[in-house]
Amino acid sequence: MKKLENRADVFADIYRQLDERSISLGETIHQLRTRITGLTQADFARMCKISLRTLRQLEQDNGNPTLETVNSVLRAFGMQLGVVPLRRR
Repeated sequence: MKKLENRADVFADIYRQLDERSISLGETIHQLRTRITGLTQADFARMCKISLRTLRQLEQDNGNPTLETVNSVLRAFGMQLGVVPLRRR
């Protein structure tokens, strides 16, 4: 079994990438799944009570998921999608 990374380090890295806007929602979900849980797409989809197809689409930034679907995945990591003010560059 693959040794998983330190959870706090993974979150810090993902938050940094999100802050830099260098990571999409799909890539965020993919990294959380692989780096935190180490689960396959099939096992993780089952855990989140969504279809494998839906998870694949989410991770590939395809489809048109509902907020409920995205939050059902993020909830596994103690997260939810939210509204934040735009940062002016």
